[in-house]
Amino acid sequence: MYSVRIKKKAQKQLMDLPLSIAGRIAVIIDGLAENPRPSGSKKLQGYNNVYRIREADYRIIYRIENEILTVEIIKIGHRKDIYRGI
Repeated sequence: MYSVRIKKKAQKQLMDLPLSIAGRIAVIIDGLAENPRPSGSKKLQGYNNVYRIREADYRIIYRIENEILTVEIIKIGHRKDIYRGI
């Protein structure tokens, strides 16, 4: 089982989302502890161990650290601007 860490910036982004979306994203984040590569997740090109998963028009960007069994949530946001400045 992986431990899940959420960066402060990502935590703030999650809190700023509408409650209905934030709840669904929280469920996905909890699920990453069991399976860090669920169906629908994709590895981002040009980055080491960085993945994204979709929820409606929102994306969760996260890094998997297999050596220490950790998933780190980097960024959460709308698809139109989530990939700027990862």
